[in-house]
Amino acid sequence: MKVLILNGSPKPEGNTAIAIKEMIKIFEAENIETQVVHVGNKVIRGCVSCNSCAKTGKCVFDDEVNELAPLLEAADGLVVASPVYYASANATLVACLDRLFYSTQFDKTMKVGASVVVARRGGCSATYDELNKYFTISGMPVASSQYWNSVHGNAPGEAVEDAEGLQTMRTLAANMAFLMKSIALGREKYGLPQKEEHVWTHFIR
Repeated sequence: MKVLILNGSPKPEGNTAIAIKEMIKIFEAENIETQVVHVGNKVIRGCVSCNSCAKTGKCVFDDEVNELAPLLEAADGLVVASPVYYASANATLVACLDRLFYSTQFDKTMKVGASVVVARRGGCSATYDELNKYFTISGMPVASSQYWNSVHGNAPGEAVEDAEGLQTMRTLAANMAFLMKSIALGREKYGLPQKEEHVWTHFIR
């Protein structure tokens, strides 16, 4: 099994990385392969709603987003981790996720998603809600933990002092591993849920 992890921090060894590494310990113990991609230090522009991806199957801006698409398609789970700088996720990560989810046409149903947020103090719950919406619009079950998936720390390295936050990360990874394995068994025995043809109801007719 594979988990794709997106680090949305511009600091490769910051507090967000500490949270991710705590999860990786559990994934490795569960024999789950992980791949961490650092997107927070990239130059990724936002979606311009050109809808070129509907024809070509990829984003018109040929950057890291198109490189991530096959990695997400091959993954059984996705972890999206972000620092909180101004009451929301890192803008670079949001631009990446907007384009990644919008431009990819493969079925994401039953890939397990988990969001992780790291902050000095406030803004964690708002960012957590923001990131989870990418999963819930795509038929992806959302993994939960013993608390909201947050770790606290200000200066680089301070997150190692947040014992509860790190335990939350370990519990999250363990729950995510169980959920992915359970879905794999269910898929083998029962298949995926039947889908209806999508009904598009626009507010302006």
